Amino acid sequence: MEFNEKIQDLSPEEYDYFKEKLEGQLKELMVESGDTMHEMQDADLEFPDPADRATYEFERNTTLRIRDRERKLTKKVRQAIERLDKGAYNECEECGDAIGKKRLDARPVTTLCIACKEVQEQQEHIRHN
Repeated sequence: MEFNEKIQDLSPEEYDYFKEKLEGQLKELMVESGDTMHEMQDADLEFPDPADRATYEFERNTTLRIRDRERKLTKKVRQAIERLDKGAYNECEECGDAIGKKRLDARPVTTLCIACKEVQEQQEHIRHN
């Protein structure tokens, strides 16, 4: 990448924008998590047909995998809020350069600039082939 952005503080408007975006995402994740818990507690577990039982188990396992991903995302959102509050939100944890604001807007929990992310993906591709 030819252009190296220097880290700049976020303006108060940008800070508020990203704070609201992250807190909204966190709230949404918490609501979904609570909904899942209520659904699983309220489930009627009597199945006269083994196929119905198998379908229920498959759907339950799928839901649990999704919730596990959301739990991990919740942790990342909280960490992003901490970085935002500390003034390090748009700093790449790998190289220290700025993470572009468009990238942060698209993926608010990112910790890598686009150049470092590309390198990471190339290394992963090499390891998996």
